[in-house]
Amino acid sequence: MSDDRTLRGRVAVVGVGESEYFRFGKSPHPEFKLVLQAVLAACSDAGIDPTDIDGFASFGEDRNDAVRLATALGVKRMRSTTMQWGGGGGGCAGAVANGAAAIHAGLAQCVVVYRGLAQGQFGRFGQAAPKTTVSGDMAYQMPYGVLAPPQKFALRVQRFMHEHGVGREALRAIALASNRHAQANPRAVMYGKPLTEDAYDASRWIVEPFRLFDCCMENDGAGAIILVAADRSRDFARPPVVLLGAASGAEWRAGASPHNAPSYGSANYQSVAVDLFEMAQVRPADVGSVQAYENFTGGVAMSLCEHGFFAPEDINDFLTLENLSAPSGALPLNTSGGNLGECYLQGFQLVIEAARQIRGESTSQAANRDVALVIGGPMVAPASSLILGSEATL
Repeated sequence: MSDDRTLRGRVAVVGVGESEYFRFGKSPHPEFKLVLQAVLAACSDAGIDPTDIDGFASFGEDRNDAVRLATALGVKRMRSTTMQWGGGGGGCAGAVANGAAAIHAGLAQCVVVYRGLAQGQFGRFGQAAPKTTVSGDMAYQMPYGVLAPPQKFALRVQRFMHEHGVGREALRAIALASNRHAQANPRAVMYGKPLTEDAYDASRWIVEPFRLFDCCMENDGAGAIILVAADRSRDFARPPVVLLGAASGAEWRAGASPHNAPSYGSANYQSVAVDLFEMAQVRPADVGSVQAYENFTGGVAMSLCEHGFFAPEDINDFLTLENLSAPSGALPLNTSGGNLGECYLQGFQLVIEAARQIRGESTSQAANRDVALVIGGPMVAPASSLILGSEATL
């Protein structure tokens, strides 16, 4: 990859912010107001006037239109708007890459990347909605009773676990690590609600292999980050967090509707991870912490494997609570609590936490704060990943 065709070191995060996080249906504010709160918080963190924003980026079919946001914020001139197509939470890292690309291409100077959800206002992701007609992917699933995300993704995870002999203890370790980190994070919805091994094992089945605590929460909230060109990043209030690498995409026939993709028991990160580390010029061994999207715990195991942290046959040995816990674990995971413990924002709070790790401001700080990885939603297409770093990594 030539030096002039990379995002490595070209763009930096200079501000992060979020609204208060709520259980679904508990927000006193509409979704649009939650997004505005997050954007204003990110601007305050960066020390910038929100009217200086000139670019917007989001994903997951975010309902909060950039033009309306720009008007509410008093933006002087809007120059760039991007939306990552498809993939739901798989686009959380891709949205950051799109915003960074707009800056590097000269289409904008100051981009806010954001995601807002008010499931109480617009409906729950985890509940099957009544339909009079069915098309696309769901036309091959709903007639057979596959109505909701846990059922759809359980099929892929069960296949992966069967092929590689993955035990349920590995999934439990992921759930316990996320919850442990949430107990140190006052922003987390699960703060003050510790999860024990016995409580995990006794929780009800949702759909095998997922018990209740293998499944992400449903929440209301919003998050935002501010991006600028790296050569401007020292002019702001907070230490810059440099974009080292970003990648997005899908494997061959990953979107095959009748669930017959060639790599069925996969998180869809084999080629994405190769592109990611090539751009970032780091190795998995250099990563100090990982913020991995847990729609379900099994997807995390698959994602980490496909990003090169261990071989499938080593999953049971590697995925232990000790290895996944900050500060001294081999791979601190979801150090703010992730989708299981902090908040479900379709993964965007993972990007915020990665930036806080690099800035040394996490409530569960990893020993290595120079390189942080964000893995978007697994088992979807397109999927995306992101690597952030300190200035020392350049």
